[in-house]
Amino acid sequence: MTRKTLAGHIATHLGLLLYTIFLIFPLVWMISISFKSTAEIYSGVVSLVPSHATLDHYRTALTEGLLVRSILNSLVVGVVSTVVTVVIALPSAYALVRYQSPLNKVVIGWILTTQIFPVILVMVPLYLILRNLALSDTLTGLGLVYVAWNLPFVLWLLFGYIKSVPIALEEAALIDGASRTQMIYRILLPVLLPAIGASAIFAFISTWNEFFFALVLMKTPSLGTLPVELARYTGMEGQARTGPLAAASFIATIPSLILFAIMRKWFSGGLLAGSVKS
Repeated sequence: MTRKTLAGHIATHLGLLLYTIFLIFPLVWMISISFKSTAEIYSGVVSLVPSHATLDHYRTALTEGLLVRSILNSLVVGVVSTVVTVVIALPSAYALVRYQSPLNKVVIGWILTTQIFPVILVMVPLYLILRNLALSDTLTGLGLVYVAWNLPFVLWLLFGYIKSVPIALEEAALIDGASRTQMIYRILLPVLLPAIGASAIFAFISTWNEFFFALVLMKTPSLGTLPVELARYTGMEGQARTGPLAAASFIATIPSLILFAIMRKWFSGGLLAGSVKS
């Protein structure tokens, strides 16, 4: 290995290390603040390790307000809307790729067009539709909104991945005597697991972090989602309860981390490798 190549490898790994630190540091700093006392937080002394660690902010976050209830609401809405979105998007994307028709371009155009409009433009029509269906201020109505909002992008993700799967894989299974149902569930579905996992994580995190829809459509405090509950830690004049807010925010990140830890094995890029012999 030449010196130039070695220097390039060192610079690449150093850049990746610095970028990783840049991404992780806000989370580490938030965790540090959550364990500091209120006096230490506002003392002006910058330190990553608390001088006297305390769990007072976690007790405050879990006992005051509706944090636990909002976490359960977000989990229910996030999981249900994610499952419904992927169940609708997966066969739809497959049909768009494998069955050509004049409507395909219309559907793809609809997918791209929906990403142009800002949320505020659809808020009033959504509210009126939910009110007419008696679904306003309900978790069911909010979940339907998230399905409609996430479906175009998830459909686009799955469309691109299914398009990259060689059709020879399906033809080989059919030639070997497999029915179309067997081909889909035993051959195609395992190959699509990375795309399904990525789409599910995107849909869940998008729902978990969404604030505007939940703020406008949900009026009952006990039905509020986690982002709306976290906003209550900031006063009318912008004065935040920094310690409890940091503790509650860290608690809010745990479900997303667990979901990614469970589903990261689905991101194996080698599932497709070797499926079709050249």
